[in-house]
Amino acid sequence: MTQTQMAYNQEKFHNAEQLWFWFLYSKSVQNGYTHYHGTPTRRPCELLDVETLITKLYLCGKLSDEQLAVMKKFGDRRRAPHQYIWSENRAAALWRDAMNTIETAALECGWLEK
Repeated sequence: MTQTQMAYNQEKFHNAEQLWFWFLYSKSVQNGYTHYHGTPTRRPCELLDVETLITKLYLCGKLSDEQLAVMKKFGDRRRAPHQYIWSENRAAALWRDAMNTIETAALECGWLEK
């Protein structure tokens, strides 16, 4: 398959949550913690691209330590925090803000469907 053909077979993410969950899952596969279960889908970015984006958003103050902690905690659980569960209410607000920030940046990179 040529590079041109591969570029046309890329599947963009639907939203920032899908991007984040894909990133964490792919990192766990890469590190050998999880076995790969799925179909080979070509994505418009690499793991390093997502890691770089998250780092830049953090360093310029658009993502906080608290938001990153919530993203990691619930990303490992493979679900978003629920706003109607009292103990997850604050985490849900932090998650929403973080996902909005990531979504804006990922749209600019062309990783998400518009």
